[in-house]
Amino acid sequence: MSRFLRTGPRRAAAAARRYVRSAPGTYLWLAVLFVTTIALHHMSPEFEHDFLRQRSTNIHELSTNPVRVLITSALWIDGGHWLPYAVLYSVFHAQAERWLGTRRWLAVVVLAHVLATYISEGALLWAIRHGVAPHHAVNTLDIGVSYALAGVEGVLTYRIAAPWRYLYLVALLAFYAVPLINGRTFTDLGHFTAVLIGLGCYPLVRGRETWNPTQVIRRFRRP
Repeated sequence: MSRFLRTGPRRAAAAARRYVRSAPGTYLWLAVLFVTTIALHHMSPEFEHDFLRQRSTNIHELSTNPVRVLITSALWIDGGHWLPYAVLYSVFHAQAERWLGTRRWLAVVVLAHVLATYISEGALLWAIRHGVAPHHAVNTLDIGVSYALAGVEGVLTYRIAAPWRYLYLVALLAFYAVPLINGRTFTDLGHFTAVLIGLGCYPLVRGRETWNPTQVIRRFRRP
């Protein structure tokens, strides 16, 4: 028991270091978000809103500085809560990067972030032009990393072996479809679209190994 107490924490720390090194893109991004989140906590509410609006992928900024805001919007978390994203990044982004490799994982991230942004903002622009949404919505705050996260959650469907894959897919689609049906906001549309984009990244996952939960269950059932 005493030996376990001495070696257990060191083994856990070594395993954590290996896990982080296996997904460098995920944890570098998470480190940047940690720094920017601390910066947000030192801003006044008025300054923070204006600061984030200028880095937001809203209609006005996309029409004037599309490349800049598409990059900077992915470096800030709206709401300033970093820890939940640390958990989500470790569960989803890190697994996707370990499975696909950094370049393919990054391709999914970029596709989901960019395409879901333009589709959702395009829908909002249509709503403004048809009088469904107010004109000042062109400057609405649209910042954060959730579209990329939803896209990665979508592509991870192919990581799971059937029939568990379909249970995951149904749960994932329901998770994002319910807010879209009830709220019908442009961000709800963006999240659901990002999941579909992730599912559309199937060519990037061909030949990759799948994970079978049945094998894990059988291992635990062994006497």
